[in-house]
Amino acid sequence: MTRILAIADEVDEALYTDKLTQLRPDLVVSAGDLPFDYLEYIVSRLDVPLVYVPGNHDAELRSSDPTWTPLGADAPERGPLGCVNADGRVVAAAGLRIAGLGGSIRYRRGPNQYSEVEMRWRALSLGVRVKLNPFRAARRVDVLLTHAPPLGWGSKDDLAHRGFAAFVPLVKDLAPKVLIHGHIHPYGRGQPERSLGGTQVVNAVPLRLVDI
Repeated sequence: MTRILAIADEVDEALYTDKLTQLRPDLVVSAGDLPFDYLEYIVSRLDVPLVYVPGNHDAELRSSDPTWTPLGADAPERGPLGCVNADGRVVAAAGLRIAGLGGSIRYRRGPNQYSEVEMRWRALSLGVRVKLNPFRAARRVDVLLTHAPPLGWGSKDDLAHRGFAAFVPLVKDLAPKVLIHGHIHPYGRGQPERSLGGTQVVNAVPLRLVDI
């Protein structure tokens, strides 16, 4: 079993104490909109991988160079040091395969925002990348890590916090064990267990522990 510490959107001051190491995660995933120095602190305290996607309040991490990829061997480090950017990619960490799609619905000018059509193409591209992998074992995804939720699964009515409809067919196609998202602030209210088909949907704000 792999224990995941999922975080997003709100800094939990308790993680600056011994609580962080007492959680004993095998993997940390960030669903976006957290300060990079917070992520760097967490990965420096824990001897485990930290995988993230950017949120709509994060800086632009993509290069103007069309050949640049976040995992390229010669790519400059543009995000938090010691952490792995999974946006638009599938990465392996702690024995799990994690597919990532950062960003929110476009509601104003700024980075990491997409129209529904743009996210549909990003989701299709990610799905094709998984399915066309020549290694059968690599054609599975354990975790889908997104900033925004799927439309109708925890999203709100206002445009800024609307989820993406494109995530619904992507989840059905990839069948991950869990979809972890941020963006929707519960403000202390308990979050009910939700599922999309056989996939558990988890709101990570400000933190959740997920066992796979």
